[in-house]
Amino acid sequence: MLAKFTDTDCDFFPEVAAEYGYKLVSMPYSYDGKTVYPYEDFTSFDGHAFYDMLRSGVLPTTSAISEEKYFSYFEPEFAAGNDILYVHFSRAMTATFDVMDPAVSKLLAKYPGRKFYEIDTKGITIVSYLIARELGDRLNAGMTAEEAVEWGRREVDHYAQYFFADDLKFFRRSGRVGGLAATMGGLIGLRPVIHMSAEGKMESLGTVKGRNQVMERLVKYVEDTGLDIKSHRFIVGHTDAPALAAQLTDMLHARFGDDLEIECVYTNPTAGSHCGPNGVGLAFYSKGR
Repeated sequence: MLAKFTDTDCDFFPEVAAEYGYKLVSMPYSYDGKTVYPYEDFTSFDGHAFYDMLRSGVLPTTSAISEEKYFSYFEPEFAAGNDILYVHFSRAMTATFDVMDPAVSKLLAKYPGRKFYEIDTKGITIVSYLIARELGDRLNAGMTAEEAVEWGRREVDHYAQYFFADDLKFFRRSGRVGGLAATMGGLIGLRPVIHMSAEGKMESLGTVKGRNQVMERLVKYVEDTGLDIKSHRFIVGHTDAPALAAQLTDMLHARFGDDLEIECVYTNPTAGSHCGPNGVGLAFYSKGR
């Protein structure tokens, strides 16, 4: 048997994860002296309440999970005789995989004959969600773990993600945007357009002034780089900005047709701790990153 995992940084709600048989590795965030594990310490994510907390001035931090936590996820599967496939967010963005790797090595030594497969989506939030969903369809249709890994090597870089942040203090605190750029952006209304690179890192593509203009820029990226987009899901994500997400969805339908399949999701709280509220992004199948 194959046990399938993804993680909460990939924007999955438990109900959607269950459609594919994915079990969730919970990536934590901390504030006010407590650490919260999504969908372990709560059953449903109240996105509006979480991002209102950020608006009030709370700045959560994030951290790697422990080796013992990885044991708790993976050892029961190996003990039951299952192999594991883990579709996860970008290795290049975190130290948590430096903790996971030795944990997996110890477990494989303890359970000889078991196999651990992984697919690095080289992204986070909506692009990882899109990849895991499209891969999940194929796994449910009979794709093997080995075929899934090969599919990942071939296809991951065809899934693109572009987004903008509304309040740059969150990126400034997390080191994603330099302090001067964050301060200037906040003062004159500039919003950085950011994408996930082929190395799995966030990279700024420049700044745009005004929300309408920055969303036009997002749509332009689809025009310039989109590939066979109507044969794939299209994901719009937001950090408690449903009106902006709906506006972007309308813009995409107007530009590419009402038959474009678009799903709108809330950005998970762990990633949202770095992005802050009022941001919007999109993920789609593309020529490349």
